[in-house]
This record gives sequence, C-alpha cells and structure tokens, in this order.
Amino acid sequence: MVIDDYQKIVLVDSQPDHLPDFGSITFNVIIDHHPVTQDWQVDYVDIRPDFGAASSMLVEYLRAASMKPSVALATALFYAIKSDTHNFEKKSRLADAISFRYLFDLANRNLVRKFELTDLRRSELRYFKIALAELKYSKRRYYSHLGRVSSPDVLVIIADFLNHVGEIDWVFVSGIYGSKLVVIFRCDGYRKSAGKLAKRIFGSIGSAGGHKEVARAEVPMVNLSLDDKAFTSLTLKRLTMRHMK
Repeated sequence: MVIDDYQKIVLVDSQPDHLPDFGSITFNVIIDHHPVTQDWQVDYVDIRPDFGAASSMLVEYLRAASMKPSVALATALFYAIKSDTHNFEKKSRLADAISFRYLFDLANRNLVRKFELTDLRRSELRYFKIALAELKYSKRRYYSHLGRVSSPDVLVIIADFLNHVGEIDWVFVSGIYGSKLVVIFRCDGYRKSAGKLAKRIFGSIGSAGGHKEVARAEVPMVNLSLDDKAFTSLTLKRLTMRHMK
C-alpha cells in the first residue's frame, strides 16, 4: 500500500501525535475517543473522550447513513466495544450501550467468544513465568519487566492479569519489542489517570497516552541511553516513581 494512492486518509481511534510514524502523514479526518491532545487542523475532526469506544462512534455513522454492516464488520465492531469498555466495567456512556445492542443480533457472538478465549499462544505462557519471577512490589504497586517479547500484546495480557490482584493500585509491565521499550499501565482510575502518568513519564521521549484506567507508552531504546539487558524491573520502578504523586 502506498499512501499517495489514496485521496483521503482517515485516522480512527488515535491522533496524529500518538505515534512518531504518523508525523509524515497528512490526515483528512480524525475520529477518536481518547482525550484531545491539541487543536487538529484537518478537514473533519470528531473526538469524543466521553465515549468508551471509537467503534461506538463508527456504528453511529453507519446508522446515520442507513448502512447495515456485514456480519464480519458487525462482529469486529461488537468485539471492539466489548474490549475497549472491558465489558462496560470502565468508563462508557449510554451511546456505547446503544451501539452495542444494535450489533448484538448482527454479530457472530460465537466467533467473539473464540477471540476472547484464545488471546494467548501456548508459546507465550513462558512470559507469565518471567513476569512473576521479575515482579517487584512497592507501595501497592506492581512492576515487572519481561525483556524481549514476541508481541506487545503479551504485555497487555499480563498487565490485565496482575491488575486483578487485590490491594494493588498500579500495575506497570514493560518489555522490549523491536527497537522500542513498550510499557503498559493499569490502575483503577479512581483519582488516578494512567494516561496522564504515561505522558508525564514518557511523552517527551516517545509516544504515550491512554485513558484513566489504561495507558501505553512506546519509547525508542536509544532515547533511554540503555541497552536491552540494562533495563530491569527496578529500572521501570525508578522511572515511574519519579513522577508519581
């Protein structure tokens, strides 16, 4: 795919400053539900931070245009709303529920269940062993660095797993994917903001952001002046504690 082959470029569920690679792209449309990062000068902007999922917004566009989604598209949108809202356990609004209900009879819910039950490969089970072996605890916070990972998704899975432990306010799980350090943030969102903390810590040296309960940062290792083996769970702890209130 060559971007110049397209007349219009639409950015969904993100904003141009979320990733450095977006810097070379001129977007015509931005549709997102993350907090607004700046006044974007593009043809059309629809950013609604109070929505739990950008997919809920896309369903509204389809319904406004009287376009019925295919089973495949409905399934993707249905799963996206479930995932983004954590089954409506995190911040969402009535509009998310309305879009979800609209898709309920259109989506292949058996396929969605298959997605939810098989989000981890057998080869990735070893990362749980590493995460627990490297786990550090301090002041109701968990820190774990997994070293090199085959996919950043495993960091998300482990962070969500650790976030279920009682009496834990914050979870920080990191790993190195390619040439970047990826850090996953989790908290309960009560008087806390994972997205704001991620930006405070890593926003000046990489891409970082998210919601009150969940956030993510990606930082080129060269910006940290550390090699792979020099970064540990204790390094992660030191980086985050500097910015914790």
